[in-house]
Amino acid sequence: MPFIYARTVRFQDTDAAGVVYFANVLSMCHEAYEASLAASGVDLKQFFGRGAIAIPIVHASVDFRQPMFCGEQHLIHLTPTQLSPSKFSIQYGIFAKDLSTQQACQAATIHIAIQAHKRTRASLPAEIVKWLQDWGVSAMTAE
Repeated sequence: MPFIYARTVRFQDTDAAGVVYFANVLSMCHEAYEASLAASGVDLKQFFGRGAIAIPIVHASVDFRQPMFCGEQHLIHLTPTQLSPSKFSIQYGIFAKDLSTQQACQAATIHIAIQAHKRTRASLPAEIVKWLQDWGVSAMTAE
């Protein structure tokens, strides 16, 4: 079952044409990611605070289905999938709140766990494995 995050488009999210700028979609998705971590009991200050394990985004994509404008309310559906012991992806579907079947945008990110100081791969921390179980689908494959 996906994590669902409600978000109103802000003026700062839009470009000169008055629609959401593509990079800001990723920012909105990251807000949903942070909210889903917190909802699973992850301490955000500790998680993003330069611990021994870092989980950077190594790939991101955004596809628009329709424009999004300032003041509109949207629901961001977040579904993570564990890909390996050190890697997961997140699929985001952004839907107009009043027309929840119309997808305005979809995005995806891929994250890899690394040892922060050595910059070598690491296993996903237990709290992230729990988060994956809370909101994700099981599709782990060998790398």
